Amino acid sequence: MYGMYHQSTLTARQKMAEINREYSRKESLIEQAKREYIKRTTPPEKRTESGLVTDPMDARFDLEAYLNSKFADTAG
Repeated sequence: MYGMYHQSTLTARQKMAEINREYSRKESLIEQAKREYIKRTTPPEKRTESGLVTDPMDARFDLEAYLNSKFADTAG
């Protein structure tokens, strides 16, 4: 009796672990798809006339340069 119960418990744990792994994999695929969709639907570059990247999601975004630019706009 104990052997059957123990085996069913182990099997249930393995099934739950597999379900959780599959769920995590699907979550990561969905997040990756969302990032790719955003990349494809946004304009290639969001730059000002000065060449400053203003898109905070862009890898080349420089917060300090952006804030200096905004400060200069408000001061001048």
